[in-house]
Amino acid sequence: MAVTKPDREPSLLERAAKVYDFSAHAKARNIAVPAAPVVDAPAREVPDAEVRRVEVEPVAVAVPPSATHYAPAPTDDFADATFLAIPEELRAPVGDEFTDEVYYPEESDDTARIDRGMLAGNGMIVPGAPVGPLAEEFRLIKRQLLIASARIAESDSPDKARMILVCSARPEDGKTFCAINLALSIAAERDTEVLLVDADVAKPDIVKQLGLIDGPGLLDALGDSRIDVEDMVIHTDVPHLSILPAGTKTAMDTELLASARTKVVIARLLAANPRRILIIDSPPALAASAASVLAMRVGQVMLVVRADRTPESELRAAVNILDGCEHIQLVLNAVSFVQGGARFGSYYGQEGS
Repeated sequence: MAVTKPDREPSLLERAAKVYDFSAHAKARNIAVPAAPVVDAPAREVPDAEVRRVEVEPVAVAVPPSATHYAPAPTDDFADATFLAIPEELRAPVGDEFTDEVYYPEESDDTARIDRGMLAGNGMIVPGAPVGPLAEEFRLIKRQLLIASARIAESDSPDKARMILVCSARPEDGKTFCAINLALSIAAERDTEVLLVDADVAKPDIVKQLGLIDGPGLLDALGDSRIDVEDMVIHTDVPHLSILPAGTKTAMDTELLASARTKVVIARLLAANPRRILIIDSPPALAASAASVLAMRVGQVMLVVRADRTPESELRAAVNILDGCEHIQLVLNAVSFVQGGARFGSYYGQEGS
């Protein structure tokens, strides 16, 4: 099928789409995002012999024409996927959509207090703070993930539909930052409970970044069938948000995650709360073998792509490693914008830096 190139100057997302060619793996579907244009990836023919597909949801957010991007020179190939962009400038203490009517659980002795000051210091969403740019970015991201979850539940496995793996190609790409903010954003939903699972078992960091006290967790429950994993869950003072720590480190972490016990543990976590969604922070795909094992357990993978450092070759390799999951969404993290570029911040009375 012939590809017609647009006459206008390509936008940031279109240029990014040209860099990554997933035609051998991806089957794109256009999704409308309110107040944000969807960039249609040009069609291309795919041989009938390529039966296996990894589905990448193409979604886009509004990007000013003046935005700059690290992308290398475009190739002749067009990708079948576009990206949700998270500007680096938006890493600031902003809020979510809690209102005065939201249900706040009664605190008890086993309710852990999340350090809001630490969240603000790390540039994350702060529960209860005024709505701001970063919260809006993750509203867009979570909405597409929740829509995809509903579709997966109808066509595939209802249990898998309730699990989202957050991964990256390499360390330091921002996957844990995105996992925490995604969990905080989804926890603001009225009909959803969130369990944030730290499955980056070699270098766990979620508990520390939330200012919580570490303790036994996932690996302990996987290694000992007498342990009820639900007893390891930390209930927090953020409405609808709980945390499952990584647990005691072991040299057999991948083998434990690949064991039949993992299926039992996951089933227990899902059965404990029918409204619960599991957000699983994974090890980097190219740095630890556990990522490929976890990908087979979940309904979706949110693959974080660092705008200023993730090359095309590593992104391709990561997608291949994670192909145990058929639904992969890409999030472009740390996008740089030129001085004065307006985005969600201008709408909320905050001028972009």
